[in-house]
Amino acid sequence: MRIVVADDSVLLREGLQLLLVEAGHDVVASVADGPSYVEAMLRERPDVGILDVRMPPSHTDEGLRAAVAVRRAWPEARMLVLSQYVVVSYADDLLATGEAGVGYLLKDRVSEVGEFLAAVEAVADGGTALDPQVVRQLVNRRSDPLTALTPREREVLTLMAEGRSNAAVAEALTVTQGAVEKHTQRIFAKLGLSPDDDQSHRRVLAVVGFLRADQAGSSG
Repeated sequence: MRIVVADDSVLLREGLQLLLVEAGHDVVASVADGPSYVEAMLRERPDVGILDVRMPPSHTDEGLRAAVAVRRAWPEARMLVLSQYVVVSYADDLLATGEAGVGYLLKDRVSEVGEFLAAVEAVADGGTALDPQVVRQLVNRRSDPLTALTPREREVLTLMAEGRSNAAVAEALTVTQGAVEKHTQRIFAKLGLSPDDDQSHRRVLAVVGFLRADQAGSSG
């Protein structure tokens, strides 16, 4: 994959680049601030962009604003945002930019190399990859309009929101992949997702609907 990386920390930026290159990916641009990230994304049109939430000059939410700017100019852009702390509003804002190809992870996850690379690939493929801590906070604050889902279906959808495949969900819940497939089909049906859509597209719509329902509940 072709990837753009943005972080004001030289150490982390070069560490990310090394991990990605060793995994067989091509880092086509490595920058240190939001405007440079926007420029690089629109110039290179990579498979995915990875960026820090907090970058110069104010070290608040420049990265998030850069991600939103990229999505406005290029709606199909796929981006994975890294953050030192869980700020659920950042996940809300990121999800609001589109229905596919978004991720929000804590920087600590980068050290879990396999999971980090899997998240990068999930986002590049048009899925979602949300840090488990983000998902837990979203679930805990919900006023749940998705009351039709059973507890097990909620577990499955929560793991899907973390970017896990059916196989990974099955392993986490100690069930068969066939059982997970049945749960996902019931989730799709209860959320009114058309069986005419392909499986991966329905997974994305289910996750986005799940998280946006939380946004609606928290603002009401």
